[in-house]
Amino acid sequence: MEHLIAITVAFLLDLWLGDPRWLPHPVRVIGSLIHFFEKRWNKGRFRRFKGIVMVIIICCLVSVITWSVTLLAYHVHVVLGIVIESYFIWTTIALKGLKEASMDVYTPLVRSDYAKARQQLSMIVGRDTDHLDESGMVRGTVETVAENTSDGITAPLIFALLGGAPLAMLYRAVNTCDSMVGYRHEQYYYFGWASARLDDVLNWFPARLTAILLLSLERTRYQTKEEGFKLLFSQSKRHPSPNSGWGEAAFALLLGIQLGGENRYFGEVSTKPTIGIPYVKMKADHIKAAHQLMIRGTLYFITFLWIGGVAIEMAITRS
Repeated sequence: MEHLIAITVAFLLDLWLGDPRWLPHPVRVIGSLIHFFEKRWNKGRFRRFKGIVMVIIICCLVSVITWSVTLLAYHVHVVLGIVIESYFIWTTIALKGLKEASMDVYTPLVRSDYAKARQQLSMIVGRDTDHLDESGMVRGTVETVAENTSDGITAPLIFALLGGAPLAMLYRAVNTCDSMVGYRHEQYYYFGWASARLDDVLNWFPARLTAILLLSLERTRYQTKEEGFKLLFSQSKRHPSPNSGWGEAAFALLLGIQLGGENRYFGEVSTKPTIGIPYVKMKADHIKAAHQLMIRGTLYFITFLWIGGVAIEMAITRS
């Protein structure tokens, strides 16, 4: 129950404050550690092995430090324990940050300030944005919100329920490793291999649960839920990532738009399969609709965690 209370407090703090720059943030420390190892180890021979060792060291450090601090706080007083655990879990959630990032693209877009919108989009996606029209910018923003609803919100909440702040922080450490070095191009292909694969494993269940929960509770354009789920399962497989396709498919099907298609990275064209059925043409308002869907989905998820957590607590008490 302490985990559930801490999760709820953390969610409310993120909804209210986001990630204030004045507050010490563990993810920044994790990022500095990754940069330290990458600069020294991502060269020469045995890069894949060195990448594996980096992930193990960072995960061990983050887990042990978080566990020690949280345990000490609970030994002092349960309220202090919940406060400290809430803080750690709060730093793993990025709901308000995602909303603000999407609105930073939306606001200039509705004013037809395409140069500013492209600049803002370039800060949250890896693709080239200079050539994108309105539809392309909307697609990039919605894809980011869809993918990160699981990576940045629901996945850390699941791990927080299962193992409190230490497990939530371990997940965030792996996810940060993946976001910094888990790329397929030559510079990181071997060194980032372990980070990318471990992130895929940890996100396998949260990505699917999030997409299924959204499609179960939101109103769809389809006559039956069964039809919607068939499309979700088939469309999600079109994405090259084993997990990202679930979020994108759920958002595309619920918003009635089509994601995926052609992107450019460092000037080179990369074409991905399309996801979703284009009932309507993409426009700026779909960015707003996407982050509203993200917020509702998170509220559903918090409710789901409370129901599941209380059921587990009752089962433990009864046994």
